Amino acid sequence: EMSEMSERSKQNVAHGLAWSYYVGYLKIVLPRVKKLMEEFSRANPNMLARRETWKLHILVPLSCDVYDDLERADSNIQYLTDLPETTLTRAGTKKRVYKHSLYAIRDEDNKLWHCAVEYATPLQSLYAMSQDECAAFSREDRLEQAKLFYRTLEEILKGSKECAGTYRLIVYEESGEAETHFLSRDILWHLRQQCHEYTVYEGNQPHNPSTTLCSTELSLQISESDLPQPLRSDGF
Repeated sequence: EMSEMSERSKQNVAHGLAWSYYVGYLKIVLPRVKKLMEEFSRANPNMLARRETWKLHILVPLSCDVYDDLERADSNIQYLTDLPETTLTRAGTKKRVYKHSLYAIRDEDNKLWHCAVEYATPLQSLYAMSQDECAAFSREDRLEQAKLFYRTLEEILKGSKECAGTYRLIVYEESGEAETHFLSRDILWHLRQQCHEYTVYEGNQPHNPSTTLCSTELSLQISESDLPQPLRSDGF
């Protein structure tokens, strides 16, 4: 009976998607990210100069609006190339390929920052569910589940020793206004913040990061319960 109630209220959708994303993908690829970047950097010494940003930057739009082509989302984001592939045999598939794309992010001074960026792909499932009548999944449900997905994924990754220091979650709520370069500014904030954090850690004089709104400053209203529950959206 409790299981049926949970399914009717869709409490387990995002929780399950976050765990599946971690176990089936992030736990596999994240521990290899820095090694792949080091390998790439040796062959291309000028492209990945900032070691503190040698992470997989995972975009989490709360709208669940995922672009297949990041260059369409923001013209200040340009695809460069792919990191070396990781090939594994998984679930009966021989030589399954895992790879990440490198992008150049152009800042306001026309300077290029290079990093690995991709969307959290399970958000596509949440968006598709909200478009399918059979799922009975409203836009409000989608927003609640997107918040819960982020919160659950963040907790999972924080508890994962093998993934420590290999990722950066970039959660954001798109502005209602048409801001052409919103996404690139948000990514740049995180890249600069990582450089800032690294400088402070090294004991040097910190420099000021971008004043762009940090996506982690979004006020996610989280339930204190350990059980997967819908999040409140009032005041968000």
